[in-house]
Parts: sequence; C-alpha cells; structure tokens
Amino acid sequence: MSGMATLDGKAEPDATPSRPRRRRRGRAAAVLLVVVAVAGGGFVAVNSAGLLEGGAAPTRSAAVLPPATTTVTRQTLNDTMDADGELGYGPVTTAVSRKPGTITWLPDSGAQITRGRSLYRVDNQPVMLMYGTTPAYRDLKVGVEGKDVESLERNLSKLGYDGFTVDDEYTYATAEAVREWQDDRGLDETGVVELGRVVFAPGKVRVESTQTEEGQPTAPGKGVLTYTGTSKVVTVTLETEDQRMAKKGAKVEVTLPDGKSVKGKVTEVATVIEPGEGQDSEPQTRVEALVSIGSSASAKGLDKAAVDVTFTASKREDVLTVPVAALVALREGGFGLEVIEGGKSRYIGVETGLFAGGRVEVSGDGLTEGMTVGVPS
Repeated sequence: MSGMATLDGKAEPDATPSRPRRRRRGRAAAVLLVVVAVAGGGFVAVNSAGLLEGGAAPTRSAAVLPPATTTVTRQTLNDTMDADGELGYGPVTTAVSRKPGTITWLPDSGAQITRGRSLYRVDNQPVMLMYGTTPAYRDLKVGVEGKDVESLERNLSKLGYDGFTVDDEYTYATAEAVREWQDDRGLDETGVVELGRVVFAPGKVRVESTQTEEGQPTAPGKGVLTYTGTSKVVTVTLETEDQRMAKKGAKVEVTLPDGKSVKGKVTEVATVIEPGEGQDSEPQTRVEALVSIGSSASAKGLDKAAVDVTFTASKREDVLTVPVAALVALREGGFGLEVIEGGKSRYIGVETGLFAGGRVEVSGDGLTEGMTVGVPS
C-alpha cells in the first residue's frame, strides 16, 4: 500500500495514520497525542485516555492545523554533557618506606623530582626515583628476571650507564653497571639493588606533601611523602550510566574559572568505589576520568580549581533536524512529521538518528531543509 509506513517500522513517504477499510460509525472522538521519551532514546505515543496510540490524522485543512509549527533545519548535532571537574595534578600516590632508619632529608612540597634524583634520604642514603609502571617489590640481582629488571636497565641506560642489554634479565653486565651507579651515588658497591633503594613512577613527579619530618624514624610500611604527576589535569567524577561520555582518547572542552576555554583529551578512565557517607550507607560506584588540557599555560597558577568539562559522545554533521516534540508516532510503526503546505498538512514517514539537546536527526523521502512541520503540543 503506497503512502503508508511499512510494518517493520521503516516509514515510507506520505505515510498516513489510518487505513480506510473499516466503515466509521459516527464522528471519531478527538484524541490528544503525546510523544513521550523513554529510556534508550525511544518514544511511545499516549492518548488522553492513557492508551497507546499509533495513529495520526489524515490530510487536514487550515481549520484544524497543529497549534504550533517549526522548520526543518540543517545543522551539526552534538550529543554533549557538562560535568564539574577539579583542575590539579591528578591522582595522589604515597611513597612508603621499605627500609628502617631515620629520615635525614625530605624535599619541599611542590618540588619536582626527575629520573635518578633523590626522592628522600634514609640514614643519609638516597632513595631514588626511576621511571616504570611495575612497583619495586624485591631485591634486584644477578639471575632475577622480570619487568622490574627491564625498567631498572632502561633507567640506567638513560642515565648514561652501558655495557649491558636492556631486557628483562639481570646479568653480570647489569651488576657491573649497577656498581658504577652505586659508586656515583655514594652507596656500597654491591651490584645488588636492594628493596627500598628505588621508587618506580610513570614519569617525573611533583611532591604533594610530606608525611613525616627530618630526624623522625621510619620503618617498612610507613608513609614518607605523597606525589603526583607534573602535568595539569582535570579530574571528573561521573555516574556509571554516563560512562559512554568519557572514552579514553575522547576530546573535550574545559572552561576555566576565568571563562577561558581550552581543549582537552581524556587520558584515563577508571571505576572507583566511594564509601557511603553514613554508617548504614552503601558504597557508591563512580567513573573517574582524567583529562589532560592542551594549554597548561592557560591554567598557570591554578593548582586546585573548579572547572566545567563538556564531553561530546556523538557528533553528526550537516544533518536535517527538528525538535523532538515535532515527532508523531505512526499507527503503522515508526515516526513521522506533519508537513504544512498551502494551508493544509500531510504526514511523511521519517527515520530518526541522533537525539541531542532537545532535537533529533531525521531523514526520509521528500524531506528537505526549510520545510514547515507541525508541533502537536
């Protein structure tokens, strides 16, 4: 049947909401049709009696035209969400002592420590920063293999020591380079890197705060200081249902306290468990996203500040759109628009795409930019 939507929900042009096969008895009662948004972006039509209604009126005259109209517009449609964020240096990590002794030196808060430099000193011997993602958890010596060995060798190579192959095997050649490094740092030349001599971090660090004082005793498991990365990042906490907005690598826009906007990118997404506020409160699952900002100069002097972050989950360029309220549910299935032309109206079936900002992407045969369509309510 031409002029009607197909049963599989893909509406055809000029779809009408009724099939004139059944003889009508008397005047049909007027029905209020409301398109209601439901979870997942779908819609149902509900009449004034509270029943599902799939139909719409046939072509009608100006006397019964819809109460309002709108125009089919061509534009770029963005599925966006704004969220509160905190500008800072990202997650805070605690450096824990692995050796007993006395703290003899600590850096100042805000100090930046790079590869091979002292993070702090115990018994006047340095505990040094090395770059790596595997935490130090054992003595490193000849015969040991693993990712921590590879990290150590890579750091020694970057610091100018050679004579060994950077791999995951701690060989005699590695021990010789370690002895040279120990001599340069005033340590006993054992060729063994004992647990607690180095701290592995992903890169250079910024000291957030100290948890002890010079002259105080320390012991394995006792916190010495906390540190962060050195780049400005924004931390955003989202509800789990909003996780689709924060994909790793996604581009965002960050609005700083002074109103300036800078580009950013999601660098890390993690699920975190937040404890309940009360004794009987259940812990809450949240999604934490880290956003790097393109222009750290714009955030200079803002160590901790509240910012606004705009996430864009989807983007559709150069598409036809109408307000969501302009959609009508067709009895045959799918959606349509009531096109107003020459004081009369007709219905055409449309395919819907992205829903965003109160508008919806639409397409269909005969649908063009600038058309006037009705808004049922």
